[in-house]
Amino acid sequence: MAARGHVQDPNDRRLRPIYDYLDNGNNKMAIQQADKLLKKHKDLHCAKVLKAIGLQRTGKQDEAFTLAQEVAVLEPTDDNSLQALTILYREMHRPELVTKLYEAAVRKVPASEEYHSHLFMAYARVGEYKKMQQAGMALYKIVPKNPYYFWSVMSLVMQAISAQDEKLSQTMFLPLAERMVEKMVKEEKIEAEAEVQLYFMILERLGKYVEALEVVQGPLGEKLTSELQSRENKCMKLYRRLERWPECNALSSKLLLKNPDDWQFYLLYFDSLFHLIDQSWTPPQEGAHCAEGEVHASVAQSISFMEERLATEDAKESKHLRGPYLAHLELIRRLRERSCPEAQQLGDPLELMFQFFVKFGDKPCCITDLKIFLDLLIPDQHVQFINRLMEAVPLGAPGEDGFAFPEDTRALQRHMCVTQLSRGLGLQHSLNTDGKLGVIKELKAHYRHGLQFGKSCLKTELQFSDMYCLMAAHVYIDLWIETDDQNMLWQCLGMLEEGLSHSSSNAQFKLLLLLLYCRLGAFEPVVDLYSSLDAKHVQHDTIGYLLTRYAESLGQFAAASQSCNFSLRFFHSNQKDTSEYIIQAYKYGAFEKIPEFIAFRNRLNHSLHFAQVRTERMLLDLFLEADISSTLDESVKSMSLCPEEDDIPWDNLRDNRDLTVFVSWDPKDKQLKEEHKLRSLEDETLWLKLRSLTLRLIGCVSGLTHSSTARNSEKTTENGVTAKPSSLQSLLSQLENTLNQASQFTEKQLQQQYPFLGPVSSRLSQAVSSGCCQCQLSSLQLPLHLQELETIDLDESTELQTQISNLFKSLAVQLQEMLEKCKGDLLEVKDGQTKTQHFLLEHLVYFVETVCIVLWISSYCASVLRPLKSSLQKKKKKKKEASIVTPAVILAFQEFSSSLQSLLNQALEHIKSQEISLTALKLEALSLEGQTQTEAEGTFTKTAMEKVQSSYLRSLQEIGELLKKRADSLKSLKI
Repeated sequence: MAARGHVQDPNDRRLRPIYDYLDNGNNKMAIQQADKLLKKHKDLHCAKVLKAIGLQRTGKQDEAFTLAQEVAVLEPTDDNSLQALTILYREMHRPELVTKLYEAAVRKVPASEEYHSHLFMAYARVGEYKKMQQAGMALYKIVPKNPYYFWSVMSLVMQAISAQDEKLSQTMFLPLAERMVEKMVKEEKIEAEAEVQLYFMILERLGKYVEALEVVQGPLGEKLTSELQSRENKCMKLYRRLERWPECNALSSKLLLKNPDDWQFYLLYFDSLFHLIDQSWTPPQEGAHCAEGEVHASVAQSISFMEERLATEDAKESKHLRGPYLAHLELIRRLRERSCPEAQQLGDPLELMFQFFVKFGDKPCCITDLKIFLDLLIPDQHVQFINRLMEAVPLGAPGEDGFAFPEDTRALQRHMCVTQLSRGLGLQHSLNTDGKLGVIKELKAHYRHGLQFGKSCLKTELQFSDMYCLMAAHVYIDLWIETDDQNMLWQCLGMLEEGLSHSSSNAQFKLLLLLLYCRLGAFEPVVDLYSSLDAKHVQHDTIGYLLTRYAESLGQFAAASQSCNFSLRFFHSNQKDTSEYIIQAYKYGAFEKIPEFIAFRNRLNHSLHFAQVRTERMLLDLFLEADISSTLDESVKSMSLCPEEDDIPWDNLRDNRDLTVFVSWDPKDKQLKEEHKLRSLEDETLWLKLRSLTLRLIGCVSGLTHSSTARNSEKTTENGVTAKPSSLQSLLSQLENTLNQASQFTEKQLQQQYPFLGPVSSRLSQAVSSGCCQCQLSSLQLPLHLQELETIDLDESTELQTQISNLFKSLAVQLQEMLEKCKGDLLEVKDGQTKTQHFLLEHLVYFVETVCIVLWISSYCASVLRPLKSSLQKKKKKKKEASIVTPAVILAFQEFSSSLQSLLNQALEHIKSQEISLTALKLEALSLEGQTQTEAEGTFTKTAMEKVQSSYLRSLQEIGELLKKRADSLKSLKI
């Protein structure tokens, strides 16, 4: 019979339709097809696994897992089954099971390169570095290829990085890795750049910088070719570490001759120069200054070197480089810091910055370049500097309104740069109200004039004059903060809405609108604004706080769930995604990237925002669902919440928020400072502690209710969540301490405010002022007293009953006080002016949250008091006496239940009256005073007002609905 080509495995042909159904998302058909196939071929394991994948994707996780385990225990070695099980376990987030699969496969087929390779990658997914090292070496023994050997070496490095004991890393793991690489070097088996990079990494981590320098400068260094100047950059890094300033200086000056625009080399040149001056370094009398060539060790030499760079640039007719001109200014700054008289020789900074502006003023980077050198000007020069720059801005003849406009985009860019520098010098901030209104008028005119240059722009492109619009918004904000005139804020919103209508992709417009709407308590428009930003990947961590901070606190519970899901989806996928990146890095030999991926994963796992969103999401679910669609006990169980365990890494929390996401031209004294960041971190951490402790205490209450019900019904369950009284007591004392810290912090916070475009204040100060924290703490103390009441005879508990009764009365008073703080108009109109009191919304939300907690506590109280009352009634019947007095605690509870009912009715009436008054407001009839607006401006401002009004109505509606459901659940509290 003639030899034939590749013949397809008949099993592959049979399985193909199931694969196709799964690929197309038709999971039900895939399950049916797998069942048909299994009737004919019972031993076709892969079909069983593919069926399990279909079951997993249709939500039948338990069935899928059972089916998968039936195949896994058989320890399959066919590729189809192994691959299918790998896919299934990944989807189940059980990567550790994949390692067991391939361990078995390797045992049965010990010579398989493929199975050994899969086993190594399976270990990489779960971070089993020791086993990875062993798997790598086993693979190298079967197939002696360099990559496999270096997989093992890298696994040793990873053991060193992840080791808790630094001494163990430095004395065992890294030296062993070094010896393994040295063996390959001696045998001249080093082949790839990745292998040299790994050797360099090991030596660097061991602190062997001299040896690392020899490697880079030796024959192995010739393999470092994937990046430009890779060898030079590594040498420079090592010279800095070794503090070899002569070599650092000579190499940086040499590199600047080749790359006169590379800013990092200028900084290294200046750093090394001043270190040499401080050390009074002098060159040797004979021979070269150092291994890298000539060294500049005096200010005169550096001035001469800078002037040569400038002369070279000035000699060019076009395409000037910015680096030499900025380096000139940087040298002046450094010489001034050291009070060196030679700074005078370099010229007047004002003149130098003017010359820079003449050359580069029409480029968008000019503002960021000059902004960092503005402190070289003395205050008396500020106006002179701006006037001088304006001379270099070509403007047309002034129009009827007295403003002269640029005639092309290059002139517009120059004018915009001068305007931004003017704000950066504080000239706008120093104006009075009329002056600022004049600036706004001019900025608006320039913005609208500049729109003509962007008529042909695509929708995704920004308008050339957008920055004028943004700056006008900033000046409006200045006026609002100074005068407390809310009309300024409405006009600011109108201005930004207008800007967004012309430039729908401008992220700065969206971010500022998002912030302002949230500050006004209107969350509804924010959802669309944030989703249109199209935040990607790590941005959910860096800017997600802008969304999640306000969602729940403004009563938009549905949107809050959605915004928490946005963030959580990213954090949960991070673990899986990072494992894939690490595997790819091993495959392609990008070893230096592996520690970076691990550090990135840890940074996200320890993110403050992640911990906040996870905690808030669980609390939100409980407030919305527990004892409405399911019992508190069921809700807590479904979350796998364990009150005794604190899973937040408090000592390693990372603040990954981007607090500089807003463009700002404010002068230095108004900018975000390090102390603001630290205070904001303390603020957020305290709030997280309060919320986390509240959540765990609710879990405790759930456990108590469950155990109480189980005792009363004389049934017990094995998996019920039970709380120990000791843990309840411990958590309560922690909550009390944290609340004391919070009160002290908020007092300080009132004296020191963050910059407007700085960090957003957490919910802490509002929560403390609303009284909800204290009220929740009081209510959470009730279960402890009731547990004590269960253990003693009713006749001996008079004092305890009085204590509990007083707590009930105190709670009712506290809740009433909280409700009083919620009363008032959210949006009121006086003399044609609107004023918002959005803090009333936050107070309402805190009131609702507290009511939820009080109801859960009351439910537990009822579960304890109900059997006490029924046993009393039995006694009455037996003794046939009517004289048995109802205990004070039961009367107090009944009174408390009825006062709760009355309180909720009051709250619902208040919400209804607010809805009616808001709906009745006719915003289109309002006239904004303080500045005349065109009809178009007025339209945008009214649009903003209507969005706020609509958002308030939505918030009231959602809060009202939740309160109604809570009022209904009160009926179950009768005893």
